[in-house]
Amino acid sequence: MATLKVPAQLPSPLEDSEQLRKAFQGWGTNEGLIISILGHRNAAQRKLIREAYSTTHGEDLLKDLDKELSSDFERAVMVWTLDPSERDAFLANEATKMLTSNNWVILEIASTRSSLDLLKAKQAYQARFKKSLEEDVAYHTKGDIRKLLVPLVSTFRYEGDEVNMTLAKSEAKLLHQKIAEKAYNDEDLIRILSTRSKAQLTATLNQYNNEFGNAINKDLKTDPKDEYLQLLRAAIKCLTYPEKYFAKVLRLAINKLGTDEGALTRVVTTRAEVDLQRIAEEYQRRNSIPLDRAIASDTSGDYQSILLALVGHED
Repeated sequence: MATLKVPAQLPSPLEDSEQLRKAFQGWGTNEGLIISILGHRNAAQRKLIREAYSTTHGEDLLKDLDKELSSDFERAVMVWTLDPSERDAFLANEATKMLTSNNWVILEIASTRSSLDLLKAKQAYQARFKKSLEEDVAYHTKGDIRKLLVPLVSTFRYEGDEVNMTLAKSEAKLLHQKIAEKAYNDEDLIRILSTRSKAQLTATLNQYNNEFGNAINKDLKTDPKDEYLQLLRAAIKCLTYPEKYFAKVLRLAINKLGTDEGALTRVVTTRAEVDLQRIAEEYQRRNSIPLDRAIASDTSGDYQSILLALVGHED
C-alpha cells in the first residue's frame, strides 16, 4: 500500500531529472527541490528519473546525490532513491560487514518481504556483490544465529491463503514440545518458521495460543537478553504481524536518548510503499502520538522533511 502523496499532474521523468540537475548547480544545493521531487515519486517513477538523468547527462544520479548531500539526509535520499531490490541488497550487504553488522536487518529482509521480493533482493545482491546473500550471511554469523538466519534468507515460501488445519494442530504441538524442552534451536522448530507460508504459520501460532493458553512469543521470553531468542521472537512477529514489529523498531529509534537515525531511516524508506500506513496506525495505537508528530519532534531540517514526505505528511 503506497502512502506517498503525489501531485495529480506529474512532470515527465526527463523534466524531473532536469530539475534535479538544477538543484545541484549554483551556490549550494537546493535540498527542498530534491525533496519535492524524489520524496513524491514511487519506485517506478524514480527508476525512470535515474534512467533519464543517466541518458541526458551521462552520469549516475546516485553518485551526484552522494556528492551534493551529507549526513542523515543524504542516507535517507540515497536509500530511498534505490530500486527496492537494490535497496534490500545494499542494506543486507552492509549488515554483514564487520563494523556495521546487524542481524536484525537481515532478519527483517528475510521475514517481511514477499517470496518474490526476497528473490529479487538476492538477485540484486549477486549482481552487485558477485556472491550470494546466503553465503555472506553464513560466513558472517555463527552458532544458533546462523542456524536460524541462513534458512530464512534461503527460503521461497508459498504465498497463498490455503491453510492445512491438521498440519497447524500437529505443528503447534511440536513447537510447544520443543519450547517446553527448551530446545529453541531445534531443527523442526526452525524448519517450521523458515518454510511454512505466512498464512499457515499464522494458523499454527493461533492454534498454539488456543491450545496452550499462551502466545508463543511469551513462552520464548525465558531469557530476554539472549540474542538468538530475541531474533526468534522477532522472526515470528515479522512473519505474522510485521506492522507490530516495525512500530516497535520505530518506538525504540525515536524514544532513545539520541535518535537511532539508522533504524528510523531504514523503516521509513523500506516500508513507505508497502505498509507504512498500517505501521503508523499501530504506532499511534501503542504510543498515543501520531508517527509523523513523533518524527517531527525528534528530527530537524532536511532530514525531517524527507521523512515526513515519505510518511505522507502534508503541511
